[in-house]
Amino acid sequence: METTSSLCNNHSLASPLPFRPPSKTVYTKILASKRDAHSHNFDGKLVDQNMIVLRMRIHEMTKSEKSYEPPRHWMEWEKEYKKSYYDLDVCEALGYLQYKLMETRPSFALGMALLLLLSLPTSFAIVLFHLMHIIKGFYL
Repeated sequence: METTSSLCNNHSLASPLPFRPPSKTVYTKILASKRDAHSHNFDGKLVDQNMIVLRMRIHEMTKSEKSYEPPRHWMEWEKEYKKSYYDLDVCEALGYLQYKLMETRPSFALGMALLLLLSLPTSFAIVLFHLMHIIKGFYL
């Protein structure tokens, strides 16, 4: 019969590690060599070009978020709520959802998500089917 060892073995925790005198610190220098033109990192050119585009897009998005104007047809309390509490409420709701999903078993969380994904389109299809029968009954 084979014996298995565990990380939580009592024998390994009971015996202290042997004393070692402090050793001299060794410094190593790490060098990287340049690859050929067909390497995976494209000599950094593609990354640098895309980083500029990415920074420009991030800058545009932050600019547009700061200068957000709510639609004119909104009531005053809606405008005030959007400006003050909307982002906070969304973050709290997603944090609560993440907390609840993290404390449940993964199979249960996936089962609930699958149930929602299958039940909503099915119920919509049944309602649409009955609606078509009602409309068809009026025209006969």
